[in-house]
Amino acid sequence: MNIALIGYGKMGKAIEEIALQRGHTIALKIDIDTAAEFTKTNLNKCDVAIEFTGPHSAVQNILTCIDAGTPVVSGSTGWLDKWNEVKKECETKSGSFLYASNYSVGVNIFFELNKKLAALMSQHAEYDVSMTEIHHTQKKDAPSGTAITLAEQILENIDRKTKWVNEPSSKKDDLNIISERIDPAPGTHIIKYSSPIDDIEIIHTAHNRTGFATGAVLAAEFLINKKGIYSMKDVLGF
Repeated sequence: MNIALIGYGKMGKAIEEIALQRGHTIALKIDIDTAAEFTKTNLNKCDVAIEFTGPHSAVQNILTCIDAGTPVVSGSTGWLDKWNEVKKECETKSGSFLYASNYSVGVNIFFELNKKLAALMSQHAEYDVSMTEIHHTQKKDAPSGTAITLAEQILENIDRKTKWVNEPSSKKDDLNIISERIDPAPGTHIIKYSSPIDDIEIIHTAHNRTGFATGAVLAAEFLINKKGIYSMKDVLGF
């Protein structure tokens, strides 16, 4: 398939490498230097777009692809306050859109483990739960989109936590997320349950961007010839 890469930074280059290995063609590369090429005409030459930019440009990039009728996979985070706008536009124009806060197969398995552990711990009030996420210093949003997904899963399962906060908090109903920015960390997420007796932790550590890139290409392959809004749960059959 012919792929448009919207965002050609480190993730874009990693996606390109995996896509070429899987026999696909990169028909369009959009970054700050080639923004003028981000047109409906060029998008119509592509079977699918993969969008990895940032929170301030993601929504317009996604809408541009939907308007062109090009299926779009997005991995940008930090823009979900505009989710309803994107959803409405996709539905109105019979678009094809797939979003995930993290495309790594391992992370999506981690999501399922997180939900299961939170459900088990919901009846054990002696355990307090907290989170830490570690990324490289170029990451523009905090907490990470993956951390927010994990936090929302915990809040859905543990009634004694009512909201997440991105800072240390002594309030018992706050779920603390500590964000650290350290190079060259591609991404680590830690969920910790602590009691006076013991601690229980689950940790996902990415060694490089390959897992994210592979998942994004798998998502693009999945989205071809489909209409509607999808997630990695659909891709992986969870």
